[in-house]
Amino acid sequence: IATPTLTLIAANRLAKGDVIATARIAGIMAAKRTADLIPLCHQLPIDAVTVDLALEATGIRVTTRVITTHGTGVEMEALTATSVALLTIYDMAKASDRGMVIAGIRLVHKSGGRSGEWRAPD
Repeated sequence: IATPTLTLIAANRLAKGDVIATARIAGIMAAKRTADLIPLCHQLPIDAVTVDLALEATGIRVTTRVITTHGTGVEMEALTATSVALLTIYDMAKASDRGMVIAGIRLVHKSGGRSGEWRAPD
């Protein structure tokens, strides 16, 4: 994201409103609707979703955590939440910066489910 656009986002001065709060809400909503968006992805009972957004020098880092007590993983819910939060940022800021790039969406850690625990290599 271009520096002037990041400055506008940080100061909450974009015409469409509070980018960070809106992206957070969009991500949470997306996690809850994952089964409606991805074929063959089952609806799961979600106990908690957190979508954290951090302004960095060249962009915004989105980190999502999804928790369920159900016996399966919620990776797709977390990845969907992150993707939609980033798309929301793009939509809200595109008038200021059409050259934004969404990159690096990945699973960092997973526990539970049939495959057990997994961590991304550094």
